[in-house]
Amino acid sequence: MADIELLLEETQESMDTAIEAMKRSFAGVRTGKAAPALVEGLMVEYYGAQTRLRDMASITAPEPRLLVIQPWDQSAVKSIEKAILGSSLGISPVTDGRVIRLPIPELSEERRKDLSRLVHKRAEETRVEIRALRRDANETAKKAQKASKTTEDELTAMTKDIQELTDASIAQVDALLGKKDAELMQV
Repeated sequence: MADIELLLEETQESMDTAIEAMKRSFAGVRTGKAAPALVEGLMVEYYGAQTRLRDMASITAPEPRLLVIQPWDQSAVKSIEKAILGSSLGISPVTDGRVIRLPIPELSEERRKDLSRLVHKRAEETRVEIRALRRDANETAKKAQKASKTTEDELTAMTKDIQELTDASIAQVDALLGKKDAELMQV
């Protein structure tokens, strides 16, 4: 019975991890409002190594449509600017040599739809990942039953619990997707 509880716990943790990854991905999709999450995960070439922007600069949103990036090392300004231009953000940075300003433009209807498709795709990838975790957990439970570690009734209860976990996780994905989609389509 302890193995079953452990399997459920591990499956729940894996599903939660997949959902958290999706949330971080959603935070990087801009909605017309300035949010540091938009750029903090951006990878920048810094002294020959790829470094996250949040690890090399402070990122603030002093106004609803402006992000300010202040690198701790002024020599990194050019490489940060290059990383922003090379990203899929579609924002042109304004630099004064010490600080990088990112004016966030209004999103066009076409761009909103593109971003909506992007978040829908990411949500579907998360659903697929959750279903794969369900499949793996069910296979582990069946192997335990075949090895005579659990009974047929325990296996049935286990697969039911795994399905409930899966349903709850997918419902959470759908709720997050709905919220992000509404945020994107709001003018």
